[in-house]
Amino acid sequence: MTVRHDVHSSGIPAYCLSCQARRRGLCSALDPDRLAKLAKTSSRHSVEPGVELIGDAEALNSYSNVLSGVVKLTKSLSDGRQQIVGLQFAPDFLGQPFKAKSAIHAEAATTVSLCSFPKAAIEQMMKQSPELEHRLLRQTLNELDEAREWMVTLGCKTAPEKVASFLLMIARNIGSSVGPAARSACFDLPLTRADISDFLGITNETVSRQLTRLRMDGVIRIENNRRVTVDDMSRLEQRCGGRRPGRNRPIYET
Repeated sequence: MTVRHDVHSSGIPAYCLSCQARRRGLCSALDPDRLAKLAKTSSRHSVEPGVELIGDAEALNSYSNVLSGVVKLTKSLSDGRQQIVGLQFAPDFLGQPFKAKSAIHAEAATTVSLCSFPKAAIEQMMKQSPELEHRLLRQTLNELDEAREWMVTLGCKTAPEKVASFLLMIARNIGSSVGPAARSACFDLPLTRADISDFLGITNETVSRQLTRLRMDGVIRIENNRRVTVDDMSRLEQRCGGRRPGRNRPIYET
């Protein structure tokens, strides 16, 4: 890949130029000098599905940008029961600044690529760059809005609308034609049927039944029980009920 260098990209590490976190995520708040400084402390790595990224109540020593894949966030009860409370996609920021311990469990739902850096490096850079701290605050507020939207999905929508809303959220974040204006999408389901039922608060049988109904109605196509194609996103939107699911906007909108 040929990368064009100009006054705005001079000094930025080459692998940062094509990174979503640089263009749309946390690192877009950094000027070239600070980005180059942060890059010196960072490391890129991939993890396989099922690998724990952050343990519940675990000491936080590093943060990460999600470069690709899907991260599953869960909360646990004292008796061991768990609830999926959210999903993270590229270029989300993984971690909770200013907290000594994690309040959530994070696990790779798919193969996930991460760019990680020490906690101290990010917190020091926030002191030097108010814009970086501002971006983190905006991400936190966006995540709060998305959590409230999902509460509406879980509390008010019917089972068919819940499944359609879940598929639309995935299509807009990991589909091959992602974005609010995309007319079609193709993606692999990042969660098992059991995880989807947990996330939506419905049974496995209901999830399977609703996926079959969407397939029979021509809204989606399913191959190998996991590969989903949406030929017309507007038809899927119509199955979502009165409110669209979260992530129907840029993560760091003004």
